[in-house]
Amino acid sequence: MKYCPQCGKPLMRLPLGGRERPACPDARCGFVHWNNPIPVVAAIVEHDDHVALVRNVGWPEHWYGLVTGFLESGEMPEEAVLREVQEELGLAAELKSYIGMYEFYRSNQLLICYHVTVASKEVKLDRHEIADSKWVHVEEVKPWTAGTGKALRDWLRQRGIERDLVDFDRVRY
Repeated sequence: MKYCPQCGKPLMRLPLGGRERPACPDARCGFVHWNNPIPVVAAIVEHDDHVALVRNVGWPEHWYGLVTGFLESGEMPEEAVLREVQEELGLAAELKSYIGMYEFYRSNQLLICYHVTVASKEVKLDRHEIADSKWVHVEEVKPWTAGTGKALRDWLRQRGIERDLVDFDRVRY
């Protein structure tokens, strides 16, 4: 953001809240671009010792990740993660555990990650959002260096499986 959306003046980096932030230099306007992170939920979807991985529309052919999505207004993260699994995979999920929160600075997101289980592997993809999905056995899944990969690593660790993080571009399924 380069210009104030309220008065149109060029924004300046000013010390506010312990950091320099883009802000309007006009004290009467008072606009500050706080650039707070966006909350996103992620699901490690499990069935019969397999994890569902999805490839978003627009991603390269070899990129697969977890089911993710934005929280909606008035929605708790636990509700959002179940909704996202239903929307993206067409599967009803059961919440099993909270994994943790992870940074994804590149997209200015805070990832809230959960483990869920589903009763079936018969997915019905939302083709507007998801190009493909794969079920990968827990023994073969490789956590990646980006935000949701760290959640996957921590979930595997809870199961007694130690895995190093792999560069996202080098993971192939």
